[in-house]
Amino acid sequence: MTLEGVIAMQACARIGATHSVVFGGFSAKALQERIIDAGAVAVITTNYQMRGGKELPLKAIVDEGLALGGCESIRTVLVYQRTATACNMVAGRDKTFAEALAGQSTECAPVSVGAEHPLFVLYTSGSTGKPKGVQHCTGGYLLWAKLTMDWAFDLKPTDVFWCTADIGWITGHTYVAYGPLAAGATQIIFEGVPTFPNAGRFWQMIERHKCTIFYTAPTAIRSLIKAAEADAKVHPARSDLSSLRILGSVGEPINPEAWMWYYKNVGGERCPIVDTFWQTETGGIVITPLPGATPLVPGSCTLPLPGIMAAIVDETGKDLPNGSGGILVIKRPWPSMIRTIWNDAERFKTSYFPEEMGGKLYLAGDGAVRSEDRGYFRITGRIDDVLNVSGHRMGTMEIESALAAKTDLVAEAAVVGRPDDLTGEAICAFVVLKRPLPTGDEAKRIAKELRDWVAKEIGPIAKPKDIRFAENLPKTRSGKIMRRLLRSIAKGEAVTQDTSTLENPAILDQLGQAY
Repeated sequence: MTLEGVIAMQACARIGATHSVVFGGFSAKALQERIIDAGAVAVITTNYQMRGGKELPLKAIVDEGLALGGCESIRTVLVYQRTATACNMVAGRDKTFAEALAGQSTECAPVSVGAEHPLFVLYTSGSTGKPKGVQHCTGGYLLWAKLTMDWAFDLKPTDVFWCTADIGWITGHTYVAYGPLAAGATQIIFEGVPTFPNAGRFWQMIERHKCTIFYTAPTAIRSLIKAAEADAKVHPARSDLSSLRILGSVGEPINPEAWMWYYKNVGGERCPIVDTFWQTETGGIVITPLPGATPLVPGSCTLPLPGIMAAIVDETGKDLPNGSGGILVIKRPWPSMIRTIWNDAERFKTSYFPEEMGGKLYLAGDGAVRSEDRGYFRITGRIDDVLNVSGHRMGTMEIESALAAKTDLVAEAAVVGRPDDLTGEAICAFVVLKRPLPTGDEAKRIAKELRDWVAKEIGPIAKPKDIRFAENLPKTRSGKIMRRLLRSIAKGEAVTQDTSTLENPAILDQLGQAY
């Protein structure tokens, strides 16, 4: 999350090269998979990244990923020396930024490309185990990034804009690397974490830099509420936040309690909150209140932006009346929409334009409901096997596959989500081992081993919060895992659904007790 990271993205765009940014928290294996799928020719990294006062070894992860094989397309590794600590450098392949820049001209004429030229590919979790390379174009994407900066944030030349997102995710692409700069905004780019050196860091920075527009995630807000309740010294009231005029929320639905705290304690009850709904695939904000123009309702992203024909439909694509929950779709194209899935046009069609809905509606993958009075949209959560953990999309199949790859321990695994006060949704894994059911300290030890394994296979963000062991999983007589029952158990609810097709009803009691 350094300036050099943004500069590297902009440099790729300037010479017409397509970039694919991989979040620094992913594992070597996740990096290797993305390099192979993208056919990348170079990796740009840093020796270490600074996070929470610690040095994290990014170059070592790159080396490990390339050593896993299949990355023969990589010809160059460029290393920004973020810290003074030395890292391994491979002769003939690796160059520091200083070495690469030596003797180079300070002029670089932009390379003209067509509007549909791929600007970037960004990988996102899908309902199958394989991440999807979402491909965005150059012209339409940049247009929408610039427009939404103006519309959603009412941007003025005097504003200081701060989006706290990481460039490893779409929010960091559109509202750190591209949108603010295309709109000529003065912006803050933040490398650290909101709780270091203390949980008042965000509020102190807003005061110091006279930030006027602040855009962050509900998970960050909820963690800072908790910190402020525990320690008055880090409460927003200890900082001068009078420069703020607009607040934003992104990444997941914001619960009304967090919305009200944000509105009162950070915005002083004078700053409108733009509760923005959008996705990696939409490229930019598609549903949001317009500050000062749209009456606000806590927990609702309100109405679509001009040109976004959003609707709520049933499984056949038929429009549903306001007040009825259903499936969120967009009926017509918009400038920054996903163009295809990299190297997989067929998956693009089946994932986003399902035939059962007529093949013409963009399927967002989220459930939603519109209020009866104003027709405001409220997002109710994913309808597929994708979890939203702290605003990060994680495919359940991806985590299940990682657990199943621990072949010495795991016979079978099923992963579901459950509500969580801090992260919005938490990962809950139900695991059948190749050994007798563990209890006590042994169960804790094996659970830690499995969490660490998932972190190694995918990244720390994919570690299950709950791991429950059982002798079996609830299955139909045809052998299909009944995940809807697991969701109820994960939430601590009584199972009230029809279990007549369940082959082994006794397993529900065991799963309900097992941690």
